[in-house]
Amino acid sequence: MWYTIPTDILWIMKNESEKLGKNLKRIRTEKAISQGDIARTFGVSRGFISNIENGKTNPTLTTITKLAKAVGVSSDKLLK
Repeated sequence: MWYTIPTDILWIMKNESEKLGKNLKRIRTEKAISQGDIARTFGVSRGFISNIENGKTNPTLTTITKLAKAVGVSSDKLLK
């Protein structure tokens, strides 16, 4: 069964992903943590972390929780 996601929901998802990415980058740089540091902690590529910071991917709740731990903040702080 095929269905389409309404445009306004897609816009909200993209906006939230961009907000998360900006918060991650701001907090990471304030704490002098590199994208590579986070990538090595997760065992993922630096490009994956870059995509999150640039709002190009919609990370799962598990990934958001891991990112928060990696930069030493709560998940909700990344999402605000």
